[in-house]
Amino acid sequence: MNQAFLEYFRCPECFVHLSAKDSLSEESGFFGFGEGVLGYGKYSGCRPAESPRGPLRDAWEEVGYRSDSVVLPFDLEEVLQNLRLERYTRNCQYGSSENSLVAWMYYAVRPLLPVAVRSHLQRLYLGDWNKITFPNWPVDHTVDTIVRSTMRLLLRAQKVDKIPFIWFWPDGASGAVAMTHDVETTEGRDFCESLMSINERFGVNASFQIVPEERYGVSDKFLDSIRRRGFEVNVQDLNHDGRLYNDRDEFTRRVAKINEYGRRFQATGFRSAILYRRQEWYSELDFSYDMSVPNAAHLEPQRGGCCTVMPYFVGKLLEIPVTTTQDYSLFNYLRSFSIDLWRQETDLILEQNGLMSFIVHPDYIMKERENRIYEQLLAHLASLRDKRGVWIAAPGEIDRWWRQRSKMELVRDGDGWKIEGPGRERASVAYATEKDGNLAFTVEHSSAIELSASATKRS
Repeated sequence: MNQAFLEYFRCPECFVHLSAKDSLSEESGFFGFGEGVLGYGKYSGCRPAESPRGPLRDAWEEVGYRSDSVVLPFDLEEVLQNLRLERYTRNCQYGSSENSLVAWMYYAVRPLLPVAVRSHLQRLYLGDWNKITFPNWPVDHTVDTIVRSTMRLLLRAQKVDKIPFIWFWPDGASGAVAMTHDVETTEGRDFCESLMSINERFGVNASFQIVPEERYGVSDKFLDSIRRRGFEVNVQDLNHDGRLYNDRDEFTRRVAKINEYGRRFQATGFRSAILYRRQEWYSELDFSYDMSVPNAAHLEPQRGGCCTVMPYFVGKLLEIPVTTTQDYSLFNYLRSFSIDLWRQETDLILEQNGLMSFIVHPDYIMKERENRIYEQLLAHLASLRDKRGVWIAAPGEIDRWWRQRSKMELVRDGDGWKIEGPGRERASVAYATEKDGNLAFTVEHSSAIELSASATKRS
């Protein structure tokens, strides 16, 4: 039950003594794990709640110790996977809409509808978004809190002041930013050159997700124009009709073509249209990483979310989750024309030293007002880089780093620790400690200006 924990922290296994109590329930459900924290899975000695609204058992109060081991009333691996893979949604009062007749009819006529009409219909359809109690809005870090709370328990069980691990980001960065651009229309495609120039002014690299069929022409010259300027090209769905995951046989047929386009585009990343997803089908995608899972999908047609601000592996595929509100949702659902929400989200994510992943469409920022807001966002991200030590990288760079980190190991070096494995020259040894009932991090030889860590404070 330790794989997800070790993947997250990359600490020596000798510190990770975890087990689950006996008599786990046959049914999965919700339970608490400290104040304001939810878990979802099988529970020891009783059936957990069917709804996130409770009543909830508090697993924190039922943690046990056996010698230097932590004994949890649930299987940590199962709970983390249930959250990241969105298995908890089957017990929530919302569901995915990708198979509904309404969704099929909408996407059949969507290309004919003006943006104003589309946004009005979508506001009606998603009108209950602010009544969803789980995941948390606007950023959910349930997975991160559970993992970090478990680290606190291990510190107590091991009776040590600190546990070493490999820091999350290269060069001691306090967090990371990934900017991505989904290209939806001919007009958006034609604006890509201008958008790259805007990004370059602020030193923000990005990826462009291209729809291979039906939406617009995709020439080799266009793809080369993106790569030549140092940006990345990824595949976005097949034809953006919202039906990729409707049927398994149809998915298999389409994904064969998607994989072929990936090779033609020299793309290592994929994103589905409208952020529809079925993570249990990802094994058929021949890419290194995916970017289709929101952190908290309140404003997406398919509700749910992975509840983490960190990348994670789904089999061989790395998931780089979307952790901030899309520009389209900001402008058209929320009718907000400032970066206040994005600022709030970046602050919440940096509290977890996490990944700030953005989707900004060239199609929706061509007008002066929206263009100005995007430039304000870029200026804010550049400030985070310069003042708070954030790493701004294209998603392919994040994929390569996270894979390297997953293969690194910490080994004893006299009284300390050193990192072994490819990429270690950019990696940092960090230490987790408990301070005033919270988890705290320190990083050796870090050039980052600000680091933080938090976990639910319980005695």
